[in-house]
Amino acid sequence: MNTTANVLVGLVAALHIYILVLEMFLWERRPGRELSGFDAEMARATAPLAANQGLYNGFLAAGLIWGLIAADPTGYRVQVFFLSCVLVAGLYGGFTANRRILVAQALPGALALAAVLVAG
Repeated sequence: MNTTANVLVGLVAALHIYILVLEMFLWERRPGRELSGFDAEMARATAPLAANQGLYNGFLAAGLIWGLIAADPTGYRVQVFFLSCVLVAGLYGGFTANRRILVAQALPGALALAAVLVAG
């Protein structure tokens, strides 16, 4: 089960790196605009906000990667903390911004968190 948990944590970290790239570097280009649904003008106007969100997603990814490489008990605790942060961020975003965030962020975070808790 530990391998499954590590794979899920790695996938959630990769997802947040992908979100970082979309929000920080591709927001005004086609992939970012398709994600947001914004036209070019709105994407330009909101790019600084998106970049800030992307940076926070990068911090989540960094924490999850730290949790994967740190020895236990630190690694386990770091994974639980950052996956909890992912879950809270996904729930908040899903209820306040876009329901898709519940499936795209909260669900993977919850599944990885459950796997880590079971394996721990």
